[in-house]
Amino acid sequence: MKKQIKPDLILILDFGSQYTQLIARRTREMDVYSEIQPYSVDLRKYFELKKDYSVKGIILSGGPSSVLDANAPVLTDSNFRFILSLGIPVLGICYGLQYLVYKNGGKVHKSGISEYGFTRIKINKSVKLFSGCGKELVVWMSHGDSVDRLPVQFIKTSESSNRIISSLENGGKKIYALQFHPEVHHTEKGNVILENFLFRICKITNLFKPAEFIASKIDEIRITAGKEYVLCALSGGVDSSVAAVLVHKALGKKLICVHIDNGMMRKNESAEIIKIFKEHFKFNLIFVDAADLFLKRLKGVTDPERKRKIIGKTFIDVFEKEAIRLKNKGINIKYLVQGTLYPDVIESVSLKGPSVTIKSHHNVGGLPAKMNLKLIEPFRELFKDEVRKVGRDLNLPEQFIKRHPFPGPGLAVRVIGSPDKSKLDLLRNVDDIFINSLHKFRLYDKIWQAFAVLLPVQSVGVMGDERSYENVIALRAVNSVDGMTADFFHFPKEFLTYVSNKIINSVRGVNRVVYDISSKPPATIEWE
Repeated sequence: MKKQIKPDLILILDFGSQYTQLIARRTREMDVYSEIQPYSVDLRKYFELKKDYSVKGIILSGGPSSVLDANAPVLTDSNFRFILSLGIPVLGICYGLQYLVYKNGGKVHKSGISEYGFTRIKINKSVKLFSGCGKELVVWMSHGDSVDRLPVQFIKTSESSNRIISSLENGGKKIYALQFHPEVHHTEKGNVILENFLFRICKITNLFKPAEFIASKIDEIRITAGKEYVLCALSGGVDSSVAAVLVHKALGKKLICVHIDNGMMRKNESAEIIKIFKEHFKFNLIFVDAADLFLKRLKGVTDPERKRKIIGKTFIDVFEKEAIRLKNKGINIKYLVQGTLYPDVIESVSLKGPSVTIKSHHNVGGLPAKMNLKLIEPFRELFKDEVRKVGRDLNLPEQFIKRHPFPGPGLAVRVIGSPDKSKLDLLRNVDDIFINSLHKFRLYDKIWQAFAVLLPVQSVGVMGDERSYENVIALRAVNSVDGMTADFFHFPKEFLTYVSNKIINSVRGVNRVVYDISSKPPATIEWE
């Protein structure tokens, strides 16, 4: 078996910044493979696990703490010495800068001047990190502590209009630091600064390439599964579809795909998924109608976290039941394939430093603690746009690649409150009108994700000459690269008028339609 060349790796150590995921996104957009790990990770063990990669640099993220606090997050002495022993470039951002100053014998103090938001800086030195950036930049700051005294052998490379040090470095030790956030799009030339760090300083050469990723994952899946059969959780979305095709390339007939109708799919979606996959792929494909089971377990449940956990556990129960059924036929199943993505992991589990769980995804934080099936998750460290690149390299039809994301819990998290069949049927009809209208107006492919939400309120209206007191629907449409950040889509008034009238006139029980103009952050894309 030919050994696959792994891409060069940038390790991001998270100290709890709200922008840490953006650092990973910016590097990935440059086809540079990066991973986020908590600041407390055992670096020796991590590097041993990643021995097939060439780690070319380390980035220390920002964070909400002060290095002056007694309980500030810090690297262990062992980890800090290990980083220095590697001889690879280190970039500290915001808290990362202050920590590097403090750890190298400099002085940080609580400044009388805090810098938040747009700030102008003047570049004092012509250094690699600022190559192509000019002499002045407007950057995004978010700090209260400032550098009072530089460590020995460090130089100041820029300062703000407030005469506060904005960047510094020690070229001999390959330590670089920025008080501002280059990963935030508000920072002028932020991408140029990151490119300089990655390519001029870290000298990244082996980029993330879908073809090499595919070959590497095929080898990895074959080694993991051996001669065993595996089940694939096939929802029909981009992630599970690409995962199914990838695993099929690795294992062929040893892959058995299972599509479960949980009663919370879109209108006619299960039937369409089965039809499309049978037409395009020669998979072993099993259909399971488990709608009654899911709805029974969700009866009266209103808390969104409970919904996700119940749905996650029920999916696993159904898959394990299928595994037992197949075992009785002489087919032994040990593994379950899921299309889990990096954002699912980041949002579900507080793995990355002192951050908080945003929500549990049914396929990560919603899974039961004990499972009989072991997981194979080939995309666990990828973002959705990267999965789409892999899908195109695998020659999946564009109708799969361009599908909007659809949550695993389905419409259960789009019915605010307890989901039941009548509410789900109403929402299915509304959603069908919305999505078909997007196609009619040729807007579907211009949008990252669009859906409808049934709100737990009713409003007064007039239908004909009679008073009505019916349900309120919220429409949501956003543009994004990966789902980590998003802006609402600016619909023309003509479309909003058309779709609102069509929903109200066509779906009994709805008399009001509103449009969600929130961005992420502070909102999330889904309502639950």
